[in-house]
Amino acid sequence: MLREPNKVYYEEAALRYELGKRLREKYAHLLWVPIENHNNIPELRGNPNREFARMKHAIVVAVRKTHKYTENHKTSDFLVPYTSSGCSAACLYCYLVCNFNKCAYLRLFVNREEMLSKIKKTAERSGRDLTFEIGSNSDLVLENEITGNLVWTIENYGKMQKGYLTLPTKFDMVDPLLSLNHNGRTIIRMSVNPEEIIKKVEFGTSPLDARIAAINKLCDANYKTGLIIAPVIMLPGWKELYSGLLKRLRECLSENAKRQLFIEVIFMTYSYVHRMINSEAFPNAVELYDKERMTGRGRGKYCYKQPLREEGGLFLQNEIKKNLPEVRIEYIV
Repeated sequence: MLREPNKVYYEEAALRYELGKRLREKYAHLLWVPIENHNNIPELRGNPNREFARMKHAIVVAVRKTHKYTENHKTSDFLVPYTSSGCSAACLYCYLVCNFNKCAYLRLFVNREEMLSKIKKTAERSGRDLTFEIGSNSDLVLENEITGNLVWTIENYGKMQKGYLTLPTKFDMVDPLLSLNHNGRTIIRMSVNPEEIIKKVEFGTSPLDARIAAINKLCDANYKTGLIIAPVIMLPGWKELYSGLLKRLRECLSENAKRQLFIEVIFMTYSYVHRMINSEAFPNAVELYDKERMTGRGRGKYCYKQPLREEGGLFLQNEIKKNLPEVRIEYIV
């Protein structure tokens, strides 16, 4: 599912790192454009909304300078800035798109040793097992196809005796992970949606059946594995779509997977920025904003009205219990 990039923007300092040198060699046939700061690339900042998809053909090679952890209270203790930000896929609701000319494209950070070292030290100092969300800014399974960073991370953290790493993904390219000595320290959560929504909304991601097959492989490789039904999108006929999704999961998940999995359910949050970008970059795409079903939530954001969310949560809870009674529901938000 990974397309070949057509251009590389890079910070000079990134080429002093081993990974930066390897990427320079790997993509030597591409145009490399020097930049001063990966957060401010003038050539991209001036682009109109219609260029959004084309911008995702570029990658940025840089050094991550911010290492601040954010407390989290769902499936991890901390959201951790890690080896990439952004994505080459183009999901119409992507929550990273708060400012398209900063967050659209895939940024690769080469100072992985510094980032993993901080995670290890934080884990070792804690009096209990902490869980670190390392994939909140990107899809690390996709990034791994370029950098090998996820393989490197899992192998290195597998030597630890404390703490866990966790990451979500919409991609099925998990074969490089299956033989690793992960020591049960990495938790991988596969995001799923009805196939019709994947095709219409999650451009450039893996098909549903491929994601399900990847879940089965991960469980057979003894990874702690979860399902994320997210984002739940209330398009016309959404109940039938998600009922069909749960039936498909029941039919195609292995018995081994059903015994191990846990589920997170997250309803879609949309925004004014998404609407402006999508109307120009993807003019023929499905409209996700629904003024009858949605209400304002913070500055420029929309979510489904509370009664609809409650109704939807109860519906999905019942469908999960009916189709996957063995699977634990972590939360519905």
